[in-house]
Amino acid sequence: MIERLEVSGKGIPTAFAGDRALHSRYDPAGEAEKYIKTLDLGRERRYFVLIEPGLGYSIPPLCRDYPQAAVLVLHVSDFFASQGLPSGADPERVKVWSPGTGLSLGQFLERELPDIEARGVKVIEWRPALAAYGKDYALVLTGVLEFIKRIDANARTIRGFGRRWFRNFFKNLGIITRVLRYAPQTPRNIPWIITGAGPGLEASIPWIRRFGRRGLVLAAASSVPALYAGGIIPDMAVTTDGGAWALRHLYENIRGLPPERRPVTAASLTAALPSQYADIPIIPLADGLWQRLILKTLGIPCITLPQRGTVTATALDLALGFTGGPIILAGMDLAHRDIQTHARPYAFDRMQEERAGRFNPRYSQAFSRSSLISDAGTYRIYAEWFKGQVETYPGRIYSLGANNPVFQNLGDAGPHGDAVHSEAAPSAVRPFGAPLDLGKTVKGKDRASQAARALAGYLEDTEIGPQVIAELSPLLLPEDSPGGKEALAAVIKALAAPYG
Repeated sequence: MIERLEVSGKGIPTAFAGDRALHSRYDPAGEAEKYIKTLDLGRERRYFVLIEPGLGYSIPPLCRDYPQAAVLVLHVSDFFASQGLPSGADPERVKVWSPGTGLSLGQFLERELPDIEARGVKVIEWRPALAAYGKDYALVLTGVLEFIKRIDANARTIRGFGRRWFRNFFKNLGIITRVLRYAPQTPRNIPWIITGAGPGLEASIPWIRRFGRRGLVLAAASSVPALYAGGIIPDMAVTTDGGAWALRHLYENIRGLPPERRPVTAASLTAALPSQYADIPIIPLADGLWQRLILKTLGIPCITLPQRGTVTATALDLALGFTGGPIILAGMDLAHRDIQTHARPYAFDRMQEERAGRFNPRYSQAFSRSSLISDAGTYRIYAEWFKGQVETYPGRIYSLGANNPVFQNLGDAGPHGDAVHSEAAPSAVRPFGAPLDLGKTVKGKDRASQAARALAGYLEDTEIGPQVIAELSPLLLPEDSPGGKEALAAVIKALAAPYG
C-alpha cells in the first residue's frame, strides 16, 4: 500500500493510506483531540496502547492529560513510524513499534508492559487505519489483546500468591547448597528435547528414549514421573510453581533414585522446594530485580528469565538460551483428552487415589479436574504465547508426536527426525559446569538474614529503590494499600524472620 502526506487546511500534515484518509483533511490535530475526549479512559490507567494512529495526533493530548501514564504506539506501517512523534508528545513516555523495528510485537510488549492487571491498560484504536489496513491491523490488535489477557492473569496470580512466593525465596536460600552454572564451552548446536506433561507425551516416550545422547532432555518437573516410567532420566528438570501442591511433583522426581542419578534442577527461587533438594545441584532462576540484587549480594549465580505462568514456557526460554541448535517439543498438548489431563504416571494421580471412595470415585475426580482446567481458559492463552515464539524463532522449534495445533506446521521433529529416531548414542554431553558449594561462604539462616538486610537497604537506594518498590508492592502489599518503602520494609522483616 502506498502511503503519502498532504498539507491540511490548517497547514499541518495529514496522512493517506492508498486512497483512504487517516486524518481530517482540514484539522487533523483538532479531530484527534476531540476523539480522545469522547473516550471513557478513567484516571487509573497506567498504559495507553495506540493501534496505528497514523501521524500520532492523538498522542499529545494523552501525554498532557495523563502525566502518570506511558503511551505505547503500535504502527502497522513502517512509513508512519518513520515520521517521528508530533509536537507535544513526550519522548520519555512514548515508545514506538512497527514491523521494521527488528522486534516481534510480543517482544516489544514484553519489554514495555509489566505484569499489570488489565484495568491499568487501555487500548485505543484508530478506526480509519482499520478501514485502510484491514487484516494487518486486526492481527496487531489481536496480538495486543491476547498479550493483555496473559499479563492480567499473571498479575492476578501475583496478587494472590505473592507472599507465599516471597517466603519460598527466603526458605530456599537455606535449602540450596550446590549451584551450577552453564558451561560456555558446551557445544551450542546440540539439540534439546523439552517435555511437558500433556497426554501426548506417552506416545513420544519411545522416540525420546531412542534419542539417546544425541542431545539433552529438559523436562517440566510434572513430566518427570512419566519419563522415569519410560526408562528415561532427563538431564534437567525445571520447576517454577510456588504452590505447596508442586511439592508432590518434586517428591516423585527423587523417589527411589540415589542423589548422583537425580536430574539437575533449574528452579525459580520463588518455587516450592522440598528440603531434600539440598542434595541436588540447582540452577537458580530469577524473574525480578529484587531477586537478582539479593543473589548478587550473596554471590549466587543465577539465570534471569521473565515470569511466564507456565513451567513449559520457562523451559523453552532456557533452551533458547542454552543452545543455538534445534529445540524439539513433546507433551505440549495444552489440552486434555477426554478426562485425561496429563501423561501417566502423574503426581496428582496418587492424591486422587488416596481420596477415592464410594461417594468420590476416581473417575468423578478426573472429570471434575478436566472440567475446571477447560473452564479456566489458560491453555488458550499459553498456546498463543507458544505460537508467537514459533514465529519469532523460525527454523528453531520442532514438534515431536501429538502436540497442540499451534505446532502442527512444524513437522514431526522437522529435519532432525533422523537424530531423534536413531538407535545410535554418542558419548554423553553434559552442559553443566562444576558445582559451586556456596555453603562454605554463607550458611543457612545467616544467608536469609543477610538477604533481608540487603533488600531493606535497596529500598533506600535512590537509583534502584523505586523499581524494587514497584516490583515488591503487588507481591507483598494489599491492593488498596498506600504502599511506600516503610510499609514494605515492615512486611519484608516479618516474612523473612522465620528463615533468618
